[in-house]
Amino acid sequence: MATLVLAQHDNKSLDKATLHTVAAAAQLPGPLHVLVAGADCAAAAEAAARLQGVARVLRVEHPAYAHPLAEDLAALLVAVAKDYDYLVGPATTFGKNVMPRAAALLDTAQVSDVVAILGPATFKRYIYAGNALATVESLDAKRVLTIRTTAFPAAVEGGRAEIATVAAVEPTGLSTFVGREVVKRARPELTSARIVVSGGRGLGSGENFKLLDELADVLGAAVGASRAAVDAGFVPNEYQVGQTGKIVAPELYVAIGISGAIQHLAGMKDSKVIVAINKDEEAPIFQVADYGLVGDLFKIVPELTAELRRVRGS
Repeated sequence: MATLVLAQHDNKSLDKATLHTVAAAAQLPGPLHVLVAGADCAAAAEAAARLQGVARVLRVEHPAYAHPLAEDLAALLVAVAKDYDYLVGPATTFGKNVMPRAAALLDTAQVSDVVAILGPATFKRYIYAGNALATVESLDAKRVLTIRTTAFPAAVEGGRAEIATVAAVEPTGLSTFVGREVVKRARPELTSARIVVSGGRGLGSGENFKLLDELADVLGAAVGASRAAVDAGFVPNEYQVGQTGKIVAPELYVAIGISGAIQHLAGMKDSKVIVAINKDEEAPIFQVADYGLVGDLFKIVPELTAELRRVRGS
């Protein structure tokens, strides 16, 4: 048995999601290989080779892989799949785009959002918007998995895997990269931040999100939002935390003016410490919060920000 992890990278370095995926895949039987497909991606391949548990890195160079087009990467995965029992990717936007296509081409049932590996064919995954954990057994000869990265630690360096060059597959021509618009922010990226401050519909307007910005600046935190706040136009879509947004598991999650709908809880319930501020003492968010404060957020948040500034001397 052997496992192949599809690396998410920018041709220079590995995305953190890949590190968590490798750590999860290391629990599967047999040797662990990593597929790094890109253009001038030697640095990313070398980074993968340094990860503990990795036996081999497959480096594939082609202009078509300069940007992660799902159609071409899925075709590449299928081409190399004959040597592997497990094909594994992160449950990120990247992985969710590529892995189901590969599973369909291989005529196998994908097991998505794996949070625990119980055996060679048995896995745990969330269902019902994160309200229940299902233990599933895959009877397919080839198993395609996506890993919820917040459920596993990150793989560390210390390995010395060999890097093998593999021939590219002819591009499918089904899609073409046109461009990418990346929003650059001074704050940490939402999915990798140690602290996240999120706001909901209780803030009342996008203008009031400035309260969260000030608190986040003091804490060095990322800013997130509930789907209700995004749908109301308070903040852009990339702020959204939840089942249909971003999955986060920071050391500290501060939910402000968020009632705690099932969809939102699915995206943040694995946070180490959860603090909730809401005027409604019956809000569902308090059922998962480690610390809860019932009151007017427009009074509490400025006071909290001022006190943190005083304590930190800033």
